[in-house]
Amino acid sequence: MSENLDDAGPDPIDVAVGHRIRVRRKWLGISQSNLADHLGVSFQQVQKYERGANRTSASMLVRIAEKLETTVGELVGENDRPTGDESLFEKLAVPGAVQLLEAFASVQQPQLRTAILNLTRSLIEETEEPAPKRAR
Repeated sequence: MSENLDDAGPDPIDVAVGHRIRVRRKWLGISQSNLADHLGVSFQQVQKYERGANRTSASMLVRIAEKLETTVGELVGENDRPTGDESLFEKLAVPGAVQLLEAFASVQQPQLRTAILNLTRSLIEETEEPAPKRAR
């Protein structure tokens, strides 16, 4: 018996396209509601496109690309260059990631950028270490 494709979850290609839409939208500071108004759909529908839960039709991709000032090719990953990290778009789609990147990029002093990176890494390491056992 063959497995139903709907049971397997969203297609990875649809998810990747959705991530690119989300990253580009957030980069431009466009809300889901604003994009939805432009497309003539609900903001919930935009959320579904961005999660890859609903496939984005070719005509919708053209309208999305127009609003996001990019090309359909960019949204479908046609122009992607290998970065060594295939999950870059997933990381940029994390809430706050684009804003953090913008803030970091605005820091002009190299020493301050290094300090920010070191602080961030130390905070992450602290949360990953198991809590010390208390003596009884």
